[in-house]
Amino acid sequence: MAAILTAVLLWGSSFSAMRIVLKDLDPMAAIFLRLLLASLCILPFAGKLIPRNFQRGDWKILSAMVLFQPCLYFMFESRALIYTTSSQAGIISACLPLMVAVAAWAFLSEAIKIKTIVGLVLSISGVILLTLFQDQGVTAPNPILGNLLELAAMVSACGYMILVKQLSFRYNTWTLTGMQVTGGTLFFLPGIQPLLTADPAIWNPKLILLLLFLGPCVSLGAFGLYNYGIRTISVFRASICINLIPVIAIILGWVFLGETLNLKQGIAAGIILFGVVLSNHKSHNS
Repeated sequence: MAAILTAVLLWGSSFSAMRIVLKDLDPMAAIFLRLLLASLCILPFAGKLIPRNFQRGDWKILSAMVLFQPCLYFMFESRALIYTTSSQAGIISACLPLMVAVAAWAFLSEAIKIKTIVGLVLSISGVILLTLFQDQGVTAPNPILGNLLELAAMVSACGYMILVKQLSFRYNTWTLTGMQVTGGTLFFLPGIQPLLTADPAIWNPKLILLLLFLGPCVSLGAFGLYNYGIRTISVFRASICINLIPVIAIILGWVFLGETLNLKQGIAAGIILFGVVLSNHKSHNS
């Protein structure tokens, strides 16, 4: 659980960092650089990360995992936020634990306790309140398209979680993570084009440090920690923790970017936190 929560903290903190980076870089270029830096960090250990328990047909599951996350997920979500508001995207992202619950029951035979369901409902309610109470600055140009793209991103995230749970019992955590960042780097290779035409003046120490944080720490570290944590807890419980991401993103946006954080958002954040704790709390006789 500590690994899962640390990954969620890193993902939540990446929103503020990414917003600053996107002032200077094209989204495709930023994602490409993040994944490229993560790949370079894991490159010296490539020999130790070669799959030892590869079985016939695994390449299909491994390819699907990489395609779902980071490729399709990043592609859908980055495009979704162009057409819809972050508030609507946040509400749709709350559907992820429900998708995972159904998929985990269908494909992994995971049981769901009543207490976990109550925590899920509280968590989702908190995400909905949190996004509804967010200040609306710009009207969404095409909310239907944007919301469908965000929904597609959640389907991709769900598929990734189910596949990683199946693969984590036979493959090293960092082997799976290395495949993700390497495959993602190749997928977002067209991001080189905007870099070639970018103004050289943008390469200041702040931008470089943020990219180093987003690459090795977030794209590599968070994926690795999440892949590790999902081996020991149910994929459903791990997915509920994802609802902490908007809480962390809003708090850090308030601290570092001066974004507003009102009382209603604080209450909603508390509801989400309580729901996550309730869903993951184990009683003494369980």
